[in-house]
Amino acid sequence: MRFSLKILLWTIIVMALALGFSGFYFVNYVFETSLEREVGQAMDESSILGFAFETAALSVPAKYSVLPDNTVEEIAANLERGGQSTGRLLRISDEEKNVLYASDGFEMDDELLMQTREDIKTYRIIQVEDAYYVHTGTTVNALNRILYLENLKDVSDVFTERAMGFSLYRKVTLIMLFAGILIMQLISSLLTKPVRLLTEATKRMAAGDYAYRAKQISQDELGQLTRDFNSMAEALEKNIEKLEEEIEAKEEFMGAFAHELKTPLTAIIGYADMLRSHKLDEEKSMMSANYIYTEGKRLEAMSLRLLDIIVAGKEEAQLQQVPVELVFDYLKEMFVGSRKMEFHFDYEPGAVLAEINLIKTVLVNLIDNACKASEDGGRIEVSGSASENGYRFAVRDYGIGIPEEEQHKITKAFYMVDKSRARSKNGAGLGLALCVEILKIHNSELEIESEAGEGSCFGFVLAKGGEQE
Repeated sequence: MRFSLKILLWTIIVMALALGFSGFYFVNYVFETSLEREVGQAMDESSILGFAFETAALSVPAKYSVLPDNTVEEIAANLERGGQSTGRLLRISDEEKNVLYASDGFEMDDELLMQTREDIKTYRIIQVEDAYYVHTGTTVNALNRILYLENLKDVSDVFTERAMGFSLYRKVTLIMLFAGILIMQLISSLLTKPVRLLTEATKRMAAGDYAYRAKQISQDELGQLTRDFNSMAEALEKNIEKLEEEIEAKEEFMGAFAHELKTPLTAIIGYADMLRSHKLDEEKSMMSANYIYTEGKRLEAMSLRLLDIIVAGKEEAQLQQVPVELVFDYLKEMFVGSRKMEFHFDYEPGAVLAEINLIKTVLVNLIDNACKASEDGGRIEVSGSASENGYRFAVRDYGIGIPEEEQHKITKAFYMVDKSRARSKNGAGLGLALCVEILKIHNSELEIESEAGEGSCFGFVLAKGGEQE
């Protein structure tokens, strides 16, 4: 069952119970008040009749010391005629509670009569066919006689009014329930509209429309729920985009890796087949062997780089305080004189928090890339400087540079700006990917500044020695 229908159903149930109980209480309260008033009037009328009877008995001639029965009947008849306009019904009984006079139509049992005493006035409400009466009883002291006077007062109008009240209230209740259904249908529809919008949003997102957002139409708890849902949807969309990018990157990686394997393996297989199937002269044999060796070394370098990336991605660096002089001395020994380049090393003394072998690997890869991007004899600058944020290393070359639209791609595995140039120098496009992974575990990142034809500058910042983050 829909939530709006549940709200509507429970509202109708509550309204019906509330109107039913309140209507019953109200009509019954009016009825009891009216009936109590009629009973009071009947009791007053009974007292008045008793007083009138006693007054009439005083006019009896003095020759009677005791009020005769025929006089009782005569007085009772006069009292009854005096109330004909009100439909008065009387019954007079003697001391033994034997009936002396009864109005026509006064056909009551003796139950109330038997309960009546000199000091007790009694009454009851009885139903005779479709009519209701207040039956009262009282004693009359007249000329040394104790008589019992009973009176019937018709109160059928009170019961008729109660029946009419219940009937009218039922009609009013039905009208109010019908109006309440219409109003609550509108209210429940408005209250549950945010829920319907959220439901639609979840269906759209389940169908793959991750950019869809639920419309916020209120500022209450449901509005907050809508905002939270949209925030969750945005986070989900970003995660999905990230996963899609990672999947795409893995697919590109596998394609590039297969391609990188295919090229040297084709050369190795081709030249190896030539050596085993043909008798070549010394020069061709040396050339074939050289191709096999060169491509084999490239495969070896690529496999080692891939292994380094995998290890770096899982490794937790053991950071230690390292003097930067040790790093720059190592770089000078490794590159100066071994490459046909003009190297310039310029650094400020200091210390960094790092895993020295990993940072050496980063700088070696950056210098190696700078050499590959430069012509023989090109200038390569390696610098180190202290700043407020830490100690910054930088490697600058003045080679081919990197177009701006490709700068965000160069840290991906196997990506090469100039593939023919990189392969000619045994490059596989893995160096920068390895640098990024190593810098991640040092809480740093690679900074790239480059312009096509002008050269590039790669840098990163490490925490200074003694300033652990």
